[in-house]
Amino acid sequence: MNSPQPQGQLVLAATPMGRIDDASPRLREALATADVVAAEDTRRAKALAAGLGVTIGGRVVSYYDQVEVKRTPALVDEVRSGATVLVITDAGMPSVSDPGYRLVVACIEADLPVTCLPGPSAVTTALAVSGLPVERFCFDGFAPRKSGQRRSWFTEYIDEARTVVFFEAPHRLADCLLDAVAVLGPDRRAAVCRELTKTYEEVRRGSLGELAEWAAQGIRGEITVILDGAVAGEPDIDALVARVEEVVAGGVRLKDACAQFAAKTGASRRELYEAVLASRES
Repeated sequence: MNSPQPQGQLVLAATPMGRIDDASPRLREALATADVVAAEDTRRAKALAAGLGVTIGGRVVSYYDQVEVKRTPALVDEVRSGATVLVITDAGMPSVSDPGYRLVVACIEADLPVTCLPGPSAVTTALAVSGLPVERFCFDGFAPRKSGQRRSWFTEYIDEARTVVFFEAPHRLADCLLDAVAVLGPDRRAAVCRELTKTYEEVRRGSLGELAEWAAQGIRGEITVILDGAVAGEPDIDALVARVEEVVAGGVRLKDACAQFAAKTGASRRELYEAVLASRES
């Protein structure tokens, strides 16, 4: 009689964003007992374990963006063979704008167990301290790198009633907030969280205009931005004309820009298009 196949599993584990004592006891145990530790950065994984006073008991392999596709099949095979594969990133929750998603999907498709050790997340931490409504929110990863694409992206939030959370690189924050002002207006409430849970944690709250002025001085550290949801109301065609022109200046075709703003605000696309043309002639 054949012996039963051993049961492996994929384990996603959140890691501290700054303070090592935010690590859970379950993370300590997982680092010590997992057969394979798939880490975004193997050096950071070993430093984390050392800081926690834990000896990693299994094999450590790198698992970052550029090797996800290549290494996923082998990790799935490890789970299938009965191994516990632990996935960790440099900070926060795997698969949330970090490696992990492809492996989760591959294990699910192979009908293999997937579980998670909860813990730190920049998304929920930023929401908690933002001072903005958090009953309903959406997370949209990293903002686009180029200004024209960012402005087009921000049009999605003109009429978005939920609070919006996204990540941004510190050297692009000032330009990003200026694009947000151009599309959403200077008065939209927002918060910028910098270096969450770390020694120099800072949370700036205010209007987009105020935050853009603050960011112009140059900002360092890990950045999470929270935008307040839109307040429903009748579309202001004159205000939309200025926003359309800003987006067009970023490289978007006039008709496309009018269509985007009309779809998000309920304004008439034709009326908006004609208003832009009229403003150019005045």
